[in-house]
Amino acid sequence: MRIALLLVAMTSLTVTACTSALENPATMFADPGKYEFHNCEQLAEQRRAGKKREQELTQLMDRAERSTGGAFVNVIAYKSDYVSVREELKVIEGTMRVKKCSTPENWGSTSAIR
Repeated sequence: MRIALLLVAMTSLTVTACTSALENPATMFADPGKYEFHNCEQLAEQRRAGKKREQELTQLMDRAERSTGGAFVNVIAYKSDYVSVREELKVIEGTMRVKKCSTPENWGSTSAIR
């Protein structure tokens, strides 16, 4: 009886943890509240810097991939940095959405069609 009760409790805790993880995806390298008190201009600057770093890492990973042992170099030298930057960008973009900041994806034209 106790084992069945314990099993039910563990199952319900597991399902609850999975649900909350889907609603708020956990990040390993990024703090979800890090940019909470930044304004839109600061977030835009952080986003630009993150995108630039992501592009640099992508180029380095592509270059390393072409050499002998490139996959090993990617995993050792660049992959953790790349994942960290991607997670930071997700946090920044999520914060920008919450604060309703304008981004290149939601910019609109102010000119009329004539």
